[in-house]
Amino acid sequence: MPTKPKVPDIPTELRRRAELGTLKSKSKDTVLRTEIDSQRLLHELEVHQIELEMQNAELRIARDEAECAREKYIDLYDFAPVGYFTLSPDDRIKMANLTTAAMIGIERSRLLGRSFGLQVFPEMRGDFTQILKLVFGDGAERSMDLKLLSNDLPEKVVTLNFKRTPDGSECNVAMVDISVRKLAEDILRRSEALFFALIEQVPVGVYVLDAKLRLLQANPMALKFFNNVHPLIGRNFSEIIRLLWTKRNADIAISRFLHTFETGESFQSTSTTKKRLDNGVREIFEWQIQRVVLPSGELALVCFFNNITERINAESAQHRLDVLAASNLKLKREIVHRLAVEEKLHETEYVQSRLLEHALQQQVELRGMSRKILLAQEDERKRISRELHDVIAQTLVGINVHVAALAHKNSANLDNLQQRIANTQQLVERSLKIVHQFALELRPTVLDDLGLIPALQAFLKDFMDTTGIRVSLEISSSIEEESESIRTTFYRIIQEALMNVAQHAKASSVQVSIRRLADGISLEITDDGHGFEIEEVNCPMTRNRLGLLGMKERAEMVGGVFSVNSEPGSPTTLRVMVGLHPIKQAKDFYIALPKLSLNPLK
Repeated sequence: MPTKPKVPDIPTELRRRAELGTLKSKSKDTVLRTEIDSQRLLHELEVHQIELEMQNAELRIARDEAECAREKYIDLYDFAPVGYFTLSPDDRIKMANLTTAAMIGIERSRLLGRSFGLQVFPEMRGDFTQILKLVFGDGAERSMDLKLLSNDLPEKVVTLNFKRTPDGSECNVAMVDISVRKLAEDILRRSEALFFALIEQVPVGVYVLDAKLRLLQANPMALKFFNNVHPLIGRNFSEIIRLLWTKRNADIAISRFLHTFETGESFQSTSTTKKRLDNGVREIFEWQIQRVVLPSGELALVCFFNNITERINAESAQHRLDVLAASNLKLKREIVHRLAVEEKLHETEYVQSRLLEHALQQQVELRGMSRKILLAQEDERKRISRELHDVIAQTLVGINVHVAALAHKNSANLDNLQQRIANTQQLVERSLKIVHQFALELRPTVLDDLGLIPALQAFLKDFMDTTGIRVSLEISSSIEEESESIRTTFYRIIQEALMNVAQHAKASSVQVSIRRLADGISLEITDDGHGFEIEEVNCPMTRNRLGLLGMKERAEMVGGVFSVNSEPGSPTTLRVMVGLHPIKQAKDFYIALPKLSLNPLK
């Protein structure tokens, strides 16, 4: 900021010199008159010169002060927090301070001579042009809010104050940035709208009071309560409440409102019974008072209340009904007891008949099952007997014949003797292999020694070699961590299912899958055979269907669920679901075995 220059007091010095000269002229009384006249003229010239010098000094001082004031004005004009600019009647910017250029986002040198209307949002340019015409027309001061098209700057909202110059050739405009204020007003407006919208949606009565206990807002539930009070909104709540309740009750309520507003302590009443003055009805309320901060930042009181008169009356009526019902119950007990005895007699007869019917049905089923079991056992005995007679017995007879021949032969021929001994050993090995095969069919040792997966691999390989049916196996490795009963059950069910496929399904391929699911272990066997009618298989009198019944019994023995999905001409799917072991939590992976190979490592 420039300072006022220090100027010496020149007028005072010149006046002192003039007065000194005057005194000197008066002291020369003896000088001739002509000399006096010439001296007077010279003195007047000197005085006139001194006055001119004084005027010149005053002009220099005035000039310096004007320069200082101009610099101060320029500083105030350019660095003012408000934008100042001057417009011509054709909307051209004649002058503008730095704040105006910063608001618009254009350098001041490029801004001068530019149309200000181009910086206004298109939808507001018409209003701006109209205001400018009115200002130049009648000279009245006007103002308006509009949005600016600021280059590379956030959107700005400004207030323009127009004032025409005295000569009417220009218009001075003050521009104030109100973007922050507009944003705050918008946020406040939305907050207030949300606040009051929430109050409107509350399913109980709600009203809001300001610091002077004036009613600001009431939702529809509250308006029903105050329907006899007019006017309502904006009225002092102490007046409203005294129109509804007695003076004593109203004073108590008002004191509670004031206490909550002063201390911030909420008030809650579970049950308040009051008789209204406007309609004479006694009502029961639950209500509470809370001090809150409104979106505008002001403190207010919010009262929530609920008319529970109907509920209390209903509860009282229900209590009376309960008492009457209890009394009536005592009178009806004897009748109810007799009816119950009679009903129990009828139920006992019905239950006995149903039990008898069920027992007869179970007896029929047990007979059928026993018959099937006996037939299966007899068939198995026949097969084992036939195998023993046709294979093992003949092999043992052959061994006996060879041993007898060895006993009568001459031991001199050692080569022939060794050949016969070798033949006898082959017969013995064949017998051992047959016995081993019987043992495997009855209980494969690999299931106990190596686990379910190797046992299934060995069984399926032998099954494919024997039947020519392709089998693919997909199995979870964690199955080996389950109990022996579950592993044995899965092995037997797969064994029995594949035997049924080989005998009845006329299938060319079978898919076997053992997966671990989130809630258990799933076994699924699917073939591409011709299928069958499940209803016929489930019939108790159906013969030669003991395999499905045995699989179902095995699954249920380990807590599993057995199901079959099949129909004639379609593939058959057999499923077993066993609940997950509670201790098993390890991560599973699956071994997918190809259809033509059962070795998971290949």
